[in-house]
Amino acid sequence: MSEQKKPPKSRVFFVGMKLLHKPGNKPLQEKNSFFHTYYKWVLWLSLSLYFFTSYLITTNPNTAPTSPNTSSHVSNSESHAVPRAVIDSTTNSLGGVTLHTRQHFQLTNGLVLEFISTRFVAGVLKNLKMFVYELPPKFNTGWLANKRCSNHLFASEVAIHRALLTSEVRTFDPYEADFFFVPVYVSCNFSAVNGFPAIGHARSIISSAVNLVSTEYPFWNRSKGRDHVFVASHDFGACFHSLEDAAIANGIPQILKNSIVLQTFGVVHRHPCQDVENVVIPPYVSPESVRSTLENFPVNGPREIWVFFRGKMELHPKNISGRFYSRRVRTEIWRKFNGDRRFYLQRHRFSGYQLEIARSVFCLCPLGWAPWSPRLVESVALGCVPVIIADGIRLPFSSTVRWSEISLTVAERDVGKLGKILERVAATNLSDIQRNLWDPRTRQALLFNEEMEYGDATWQVLVSLSEKLHRSHRRSSASDESESDT
Repeated sequence: MSEQKKPPKSRVFFVGMKLLHKPGNKPLQEKNSFFHTYYKWVLWLSLSLYFFTSYLITTNPNTAPTSPNTSSHVSNSESHAVPRAVIDSTTNSLGGVTLHTRQHFQLTNGLVLEFISTRFVAGVLKNLKMFVYELPPKFNTGWLANKRCSNHLFASEVAIHRALLTSEVRTFDPYEADFFFVPVYVSCNFSAVNGFPAIGHARSIISSAVNLVSTEYPFWNRSKGRDHVFVASHDFGACFHSLEDAAIANGIPQILKNSIVLQTFGVVHRHPCQDVENVVIPPYVSPESVRSTLENFPVNGPREIWVFFRGKMELHPKNISGRFYSRRVRTEIWRKFNGDRRFYLQRHRFSGYQLEIARSVFCLCPLGWAPWSPRLVESVALGCVPVIIADGIRLPFSSTVRWSEISLTVAERDVGKLGKILERVAATNLSDIQRNLWDPRTRQALLFNEEMEYGDATWQVLVSLSEKLHRSHRRSSASDESESDT
């Protein structure tokens, strides 16, 4: 396996400046003159350039400590600060700290210049280390010749891998890693017949990948895979089958039983397909498509569609396999509300359907074969209140995303009462739900970016993993050594 050089760590740095009139000074008569305006902007640009270049010179990414703490960031800020620099901080819900450096300069014309720099200290992630195995292309990137592989609803396996490759938590030294990511794409193989991902090869390709890493590295064998992470972004997760009865019959491959699985499938009750250490993740929705839609239809814009759904809605719910699709929920919705003008129900695919979501008040999110649906993410991202109809579903990142405050949950048995239920919500607390839903931090938490951003879906995955550090062989070994010393 080829050895790569460790890339320089990226840093988040935000510069803001404000020109403040000093209290007690008389207004300057030349304030509105061309010369005064020109003078201010030249001064602003000069000082911005000075402080930014000073930051680059005094901060050397190649010599920065691997796990910087808050105090080291403060001392870096103070190393090029001038008198009257004030450093304060705020703590966020993830345990991270945002440092705000405020530097005031007295100008000869009675103005005070305030220079504000902001940097985020990773908090719960600052010491987390992830080693990403470099597997042959046949396990992952070789599948990307098919463009659908990286853009369909199961593509979180691709997005997470890409984001980790450039993330600050990545380490090139496996001996300092807390977790080991095994990048195997199991949903990229598309059927030529129906155009849907075929995952019949999933078990064999994962087994082959484990055999490779356990042969060439010592880390799988020493922990029996407890600190190794996989993605299973298909219908029933680590059972790797799209139909529940077959998924349960097959069960989770024995080789994965000790590992951590990131999977879209999750229910609140006991289920054989989540009988493994797991993190429920959202299905993949392209952040670029969401941003493009929001440019034309902002989340708080007018919404002329009251209830929206587009997707598979069989008139006869029993298909040729003898199984009932969506447990008849979608069929009941169609039969009950197809003639209701308030319900915009469509059964055929449409490439621009996100525009319809952005124009809707309520978006129905019924189960399909599995409880989860990409509509959960699309609705939240585009400001449409998700109406979740999937009994027992376990939603992603529930400690961060306040699902009870941004969505509605309707029992499958009550689907025929949807009209009355939504009327009652519209008459009582709809505005509160929409206000909570439009918080951009919620949208961020459910979208996978190609390069990890603070608060996005990959970030949330790492936060969830940070709560499982007891599974890290490195951490447990360090704990055992400290106990033996005492």
